[in-house]
Amino acid sequence: MTLDRSTLFINGEWAAPATDALIEVVSPHSEEVVARVPEGSVADIDAAVAAAREAFDHGPWPRMSPAERIGVLEVFSGLYAARMGEMADLITVSMGSPTSFANLAQAPAPWMQIEAFLAIAREFDWEAERPGALGAPVLVRREPVGVVAAIPPWNVPQFTIMSKLVPALLAGCTIVVKPAPETPLDGYLLAELLAEAGVPAGVVNIVAAGREVGEHLVRHPGVDKVAFTGSTAAGRRIASICGEQLKRVSLELGGKSAAIVLDDADLDKAMEGLKFTALMNSGQACVAQTRILASRRNYDRVVEALVEAVGGMQVGDPMDPATEIGPMVARRQQERVTDYIRIGQDEGARLVLGGDDRPVGLDHGWYVRPTVFADVDNGMRIAQEEIFGPVLSVIGYEDVDDAVRIANDSDYGLAGTVWTGDREAGLDVARRVRAGTYGVNTYTMDFAAPFGGFKASGIGREFGPEGLAQYTELKSVYLEATSS
Repeated sequence: MTLDRSTLFINGEWAAPATDALIEVVSPHSEEVVARVPEGSVADIDAAVAAAREAFDHGPWPRMSPAERIGVLEVFSGLYAARMGEMADLITVSMGSPTSFANLAQAPAPWMQIEAFLAIAREFDWEAERPGALGAPVLVRREPVGVVAAIPPWNVPQFTIMSKLVPALLAGCTIVVKPAPETPLDGYLLAELLAEAGVPAGVVNIVAAGREVGEHLVRHPGVDKVAFTGSTAAGRRIASICGEQLKRVSLELGGKSAAIVLDDADLDKAMEGLKFTALMNSGQACVAQTRILASRRNYDRVVEALVEAVGGMQVGDPMDPATEIGPMVARRQQERVTDYIRIGQDEGARLVLGGDDRPVGLDHGWYVRPTVFADVDNGMRIAQEEIFGPVLSVIGYEDVDDAVRIANDSDYGLAGTVWTGDREAGLDVARRVRAGTYGVNTYTMDFAAPFGGFKASGIGREFGPEGLAQYTELKSVYLEATSS
């Protein structure tokens, strides 16, 4: 079966693109072209927004009851569940996510989001009457925000699409999704499933394109809200445009999260956890906890344990189920990561594992060896800037207060963990670290709870009732007082 595509999904149909420009999808493992798909143009975005605008202003979707929309999304959920393996493979082929991670998170987690949002929507207060302060009742309604522009990144494409698509649809919005050019293939399967589920024409439109076309989508006067996941630099640009237009915006951006290892932690358990929280998706994750904070008293033991744990991880072909670290998404990302490894050495950090040379036995593919730096000062660039690759920095602290100070000494505030034998001590640390999500002896994303960041890690929240509310506008309807 060829992975090539010749059309775009606009207004419920497979539409011919406005230009003959193509996106070449290149395997990060083989460095060979695995698919060619149309590259969306400004004209294609205009057509997609027009379809979404018509579907919102005059179509049935926003006028259905929440229960009716829930029914359609329940069908979609079943269809998605049946093809998760195929979805995982498309993502692995496109961006190199290890198949073990793809089948754990890249495809199942989006389906779990669908199910979680369905449960939330069934209990959501779409319309509620409350006593007014002036003696008459007030009806408070949640109405759809309108046409949504959803812009996901390449690292977890379905995960970040679903966090926007499902709450938008449940709220009654229509949507234009612009997948990243590195990962357009999974969007085609998504479109097929939505159409099969009975989502009306124009409600969902999917057009893969690059940054300039993405900015046109953000600026488009037919768009009411922008939902973006990606770099903080791009998020600042999007926020400025939306601010000029007073357009609703939610941003899930970068991170430089810290994992604090307290002296009473079970080191074996902590290192097994950190292999995932720090290096999930080959380190290409916004929540990756790449700053490892260890006390001066326990520093050498933590470094030794971390090197042993990370050094045993298998690097290689992402389609091999035994692979734990796959390639970087593109040559530019490989070069970015190896540049940071050299920067760390130039800054005076001590390289204790890995380095900037190619992993042994891999003569092609955009691979980087898992790398650990010791003797890192938190002011170094490798401790302050998001690298987005398998590079960890071990930073020493004097006491718990110092560890919290270092964890908070960052422009970001997305995630973090504390590893300890004392749950209450861990909760105390969790309450003091300024991050939107935090774990005590674990890290996960629970789709019933809000996800997002403090500071430069974003604006707004995804998941939970709070994530659904992001796609609604509040309306207060003042009612006449009734005689008793």
